[in-house]
Amino acid sequence: MENQVKEKTVYNPEDIQSILGIGKNKVYDFLEDVYHNTHYFKVIKIGKLYKVPIKSFDSWLNE
Repeated sequence: MENQVKEKTVYNPEDIQSILGIGKNKVYDFLEDVYHNTHYFKVIKIGKLYKVPIKSFDSWLNE
């Protein structure tokens, strides 16, 4: 059976933290704010886990 690797479609908070160069607490505060006020990019929250669609985030970042 062929080994199938899915291309990554979402960022996790650690990715966003690295891209924006901000601390752990700040990235979680930011993602919580964006989750409730979806004026920047889409944030998916599953329990306490945050996932950010790459296309949505990159589009916001490059505007």
